[in-house]
Amino acid sequence: MAGVIAGLLMFIIILLGVMLTIKRRKLAKKQKETQSGAQREMGPVASADKPTTKLSASRNDEGFSSSSQDVNGFTDGSRGELSQPTLTIQTHPYRTCDPVEMSYPRDQFQPAIRVADLLQHITQMKRGQGYGFKEEYEALPEGQTASWDTAKEDENRNKNRYGNIISYDHSRVRLLVLDGDPHSDYINANYIDGYHRPRHYIATQGPMQETVKDFWRMIWQENSASIVMVTNLVEVGRHPAEHTVGNATLGRAASPGMVKCVRYWPDDTEVYGDIKVTLIETEPLAEYVIRTFTVQKKGYHEIRELRLFHFTSWPDHGVPCYATGLLGFVRQVKFLNPPEAGPIVVHCSAGAGRTGCFIAIDTMLDMAENEGVVDIFNCVRELRAQRVNLVQTEEQYVFVHDAILEACLCGNTAIPVCEFRSLYYNISRLDPQTNSSQIKDEFQTLNIVTPRVRPEDCSIGLLPRNHDKNRSMDVLPLDRCLPFLISVDGESSNYINAALMDSHKQPAAFVVTQHPLPNTVADFWRLVFDYNCSSVVMLNEMDTAQLCMQYWPEKTSGCYGPIQVEFVSADIDEDIIHRIFRICNMARPQDGYRIVQHLQYIGWPAYRDTPPSKRSLLKVVRRLEKWQEQYDGREGRTVVHCLNGGGRSGTFCAICSVCEMIQQQNIIDVFHIVKTLRNNKSNMVETLEQYKFVYEVALEYLSSF
Repeated sequence: MAGVIAGLLMFIIILLGVMLTIKRRKLAKKQKETQSGAQREMGPVASADKPTTKLSASRNDEGFSSSSQDVNGFTDGSRGELSQPTLTIQTHPYRTCDPVEMSYPRDQFQPAIRVADLLQHITQMKRGQGYGFKEEYEALPEGQTASWDTAKEDENRNKNRYGNIISYDHSRVRLLVLDGDPHSDYINANYIDGYHRPRHYIATQGPMQETVKDFWRMIWQENSASIVMVTNLVEVGRHPAEHTVGNATLGRAASPGMVKCVRYWPDDTEVYGDIKVTLIETEPLAEYVIRTFTVQKKGYHEIRELRLFHFTSWPDHGVPCYATGLLGFVRQVKFLNPPEAGPIVVHCSAGAGRTGCFIAIDTMLDMAENEGVVDIFNCVRELRAQRVNLVQTEEQYVFVHDAILEACLCGNTAIPVCEFRSLYYNISRLDPQTNSSQIKDEFQTLNIVTPRVRPEDCSIGLLPRNHDKNRSMDVLPLDRCLPFLISVDGESSNYINAALMDSHKQPAAFVVTQHPLPNTVADFWRLVFDYNCSSVVMLNEMDTAQLCMQYWPEKTSGCYGPIQVEFVSADIDEDIIHRIFRICNMARPQDGYRIVQHLQYIGWPAYRDTPPSKRSLLKVVRRLEKWQEQYDGREGRTVVHCLNGGGRSGTFCAICSVCEMIQQQNIIDVFHIVKTLRNNKSNMVETLEQYKFVYEVALEYLSSF
């Protein structure tokens, strides 16, 4: 009898559990269907007024500190305290996720980590000189873990760039055999699974001269619509097939200017074997280039479209300082790759380190969005089971973590141009209960993720001999962003308080600096000449009390150190004084003269954070664009300065980049643009009012079409 009763009780418990599960799933589905799809894609640090996806813990809390964190310089107590933030990653706002089966077999060494705990986890892993990451990375399988007999065959050896980065037999891409050549099925490439997407990627080496035709055969055979290239054709650095074990380096040393990949695409039309490839469009941006091709196979009527996404700003050594640019690149690939297309082909030089970083980041962002957890350790372990040594160094492994953290903190803030007008009013509207808006929340997140500047980052500006060249010792350029002066000027140093900054479409398009001090006027003109600057934009008023005096000649010529500046013309257009100068280096007259325009914007009172007129500031932007189009076909740099090279200069640079983004990509992403500027100069766009103003000018710019 007791056994029967126990059985009945067990049956009732199971039945209740099933009913509860069904009810929860129905409720989750109903909530999902009722969420508004019209709201903006947002995913910064969640505020109290925003609903967030509730996540079940996949990792026990271990008493992390809730004080201000320093993760790769992400946070600093002076910019805002980040205390136990709730992180979500949302490319679809306010979306709730049904439970999804975990993708990777769990390892006791490192279980999955909730997105909400990621910041604290990374902080802990970086303590003790990053010993936690070192220990975890060394637990990954290294080197060959499966057979690669086909790759080792004599007939295939010359198809491998590096002898120790070759294709496993079980996951290799098998090309259709060409007539009379039984070994023509081999290419150094492997299928790689994505998040719940088998064979979503192909990881391969950068094509060599001997393998270009095979590469295009693979593109056609696999029906791929996207190629991701994460290397430049020639780089200076360590051999990518090297591995460091302890203090010993295995492999051969790289020579300067090593060829990492041959150019395998045409400038116009080229035939590679049976594949005809035609370039349709090239879209150059500051950190990457998108090339669009048509591809057709001999004997076939079908013409396919293919995009080559070429990330050009990965440094020759190490990893990018910040993941901001790469995250934008990953999102573009995801957005533009057709859902019905074949695998995304990803390559660097060896098809290991950077290739693995891209795939791991893309895969983990999908997992974070759908499950609210990331499992980077097991993801990389699974990647390495499919191709040798994907994510090749500990530094790259840490970078993958930092990239995913930045994505979770910042979210996807891009807005399509067609939706901007309607969404702007929603994100700028104040919530009466919290006295906040989405734009305000966005700016607070921006302050949290703005890198903290350390003294060692700006050591050159801190040198005693350079102190009198800085308006403020609190506003110094980073060493890595400095434009070193080239023109010789007696015993003057090569330092100037200035920073090279990217626009949306051009690397180092801006040189942001302070208003010249009396003792740095010659250095200012050396800067203009040495860095081929075709325009100077002045955004502050002259003020003798602050040593902001005229630094150009009026209706005559003047010499400033070795640079002669000759006045050519001037005109006034409302709030803009437009001057043209001719400059030359008197020490090198053989270099000839250069024409420089000087745009003095007088519509921005000293007491205001923003100018009263959006339209008049846009006129400065348009004058700049027109000058580059009509006169300066070389796209010379633009010097932008205000009093200290901070808020006003950053606001102007951000507006220029927003206008470029609208023209080239039909999207507006103010957060991404300002974050990119602040990566190189932390005082760019200093106040919430200036940040809002960039949005308002974008709206004004759209209204002019």
